[in-house]
Amino acid sequence: MTSASSATPQPAIVAAGIEKHRPIALLSGHLPALDGVRGLAILAVLLFHFVAPTHPHGPVDAAITWLFAYGALGVDLFFVLSGFLITGILYDSRADPAYFRNFYMRRVLRIFPLYYGVLAIIFIAVPAIPALNGSEIAALSDRQAWAWLYAVNIYLAIHGGWVLSYITHFWSLAVEEQFYLVWPLVVWLLAARPRLFLTFALATALASFGSRIVASLLGVSLTATTVLTPFQLDSLAIGGFLAVLLRQPGGETGARRLISPMALTGIALLILQFGVRHFTEHGAALQSLRSGAFRLLLAALLLRALLAPTQSGWSRFFRSGPMIALGKYSYGLYVYHHFFSYYFAKRELDRTLASIIGSEVAALVILAAGGMAASMAIAWLSYEYFEKYFLRLKRLWSPPPEPRALQV
Repeated sequence: MTSASSATPQPAIVAAGIEKHRPIALLSGHLPALDGVRGLAILAVLLFHFVAPTHPHGPVDAAITWLFAYGALGVDLFFVLSGFLITGILYDSRADPAYFRNFYMRRVLRIFPLYYGVLAIIFIAVPAIPALNGSEIAALSDRQAWAWLYAVNIYLAIHGGWVLSYITHFWSLAVEEQFYLVWPLVVWLLAARPRLFLTFALATALASFGSRIVASLLGVSLTATTVLTPFQLDSLAIGGFLAVLLRQPGGETGARRLISPMALTGIALLILQFGVRHFTEHGAALQSLRSGAFRLLLAALLLRALLAPTQSGWSRFFRSGPMIALGKYSYGLYVYHHFFSYYFAKRELDRTLASIIGSEVAALVILAAGGMAASMAIAWLSYEYFEKYFLRLKRLWSPPPEPRALQV
């Protein structure tokens, strides 16, 4: 997904710390802040998978693993950002005669080469190596159709657990792909009437949030309410709502005014679920309530990153080199990292290393840092020497339109 750069604010406005009328060009150029948001999302996921599954042996270890367990929210942030970017691209190209063809060809070139390349290694190359025939990766072969069809999330929901070992994390890629199948038609049908689209997006988000709670009360597994696309549409639809809102006259001002209400509503929902959790047996429903609260907070975070004054701490963080680099390689990082983190957790390498060096915390740091470094190295090689060649072909299918200023 592409993003765009902010117009340079007037020096006097920056000096005063006020940028109320700074125009923003979206989606057509390069907006480093959105790369930074993507970078934060993948960093959270990396910390979640490399730290949270380890075995704490004391209060410090327990506190670390508890904290980084919230890194799972990185996937929710990816969904909010994806809904924002994809909806914006579709909305801006709604008058293109080749609207559907161009969108899908550009998505195919971005997503399929890496995804199906990895599947080819897992299901074609690995079984051809005799030494790996008995490995856990080889054992996935009888379930490979679910991966080829972008249906890992459906398989996990049917079996009610995280049962696909090395490729379990592909569930979120399946959600994205299923979203792409439907959302372009929604935008195409409703984009001519922005208010109708905004109403539809809000209704979709509320329906998804409500259905997740109802499904939990009816006994649907937590895995299913986590991985199935209808239960994730609140994140994606909220992102889409914000993308279209920002493109309307007065949209930037309206979006700024939404940041605090969204954040306060999210906090209120978190306090509510915390207050009643000891008085109900419906823990899964409370989990769904909590996830909705966090998604509002993440949407507020996206707006804050996008609209923050250039000299603010928010802007500097999201525009920093490390966050932008993480964002640039985030797709490959997401695809590759779980092969390391799952192997580490399955073999309990944290315990083995701790017994050697005599420190659980040091073992945790070494494994997490090593796993993330290895993931980054492979993601870099993959992007620079494989994915990039397909990305260059996207120009054949109508690049996004020229940047235009958002109306204040």
